[in-house]
Amino acid sequence: MRPALVLRAAHARTPMIKFIGKRSHPKQVDHTPQPHPASPTHQLPESFVSYRQKAQQHGPLGGQQPNGNSAGPSRPPAASMGGPMTYGRIGGRAGKDLGSIKPKEGEYFDISELPKRFQRRIWTEEEMEATISGGASMW
Repeated sequence: MRPALVLRAAHARTPMIKFIGKRSHPKQVDHTPQPHPASPTHQLPESFVSYRQKAQQHGPLGGQQPNGNSAGPSRPPAASMGGPMTYGRIGGRAGKDLGSIKPKEGEYFDISELPKRFQRRIWTEEEMEATISGGASMW
């Protein structure tokens, strides 16, 4: 027999949090859209479409073409040809139509392409030993 289980079963569980007063729910809640308190403009956008035209996330969300024209709300070519429906920029057009894959001036895809002063240094044996021992091997 397990005495701890018997004692626990006999003892009723009481919550440690004590709430003061009776539960009360607000009579009316304002569900109208409000701008976020940390918003830079402190106002709501006119519409979601206009917001998407200005928004940035890993590049413009408005569908900017490489030649500068905006794709806008037009349907992808695959959907207009009766193919499977695709959304967004990738999958709706051929990869070569998305533009060049070469990085622009000052952009790098890998840390090994950076100038030598910004690349990772190779650790010496002494640095590794000092790190592993927490610095005790230096004394």
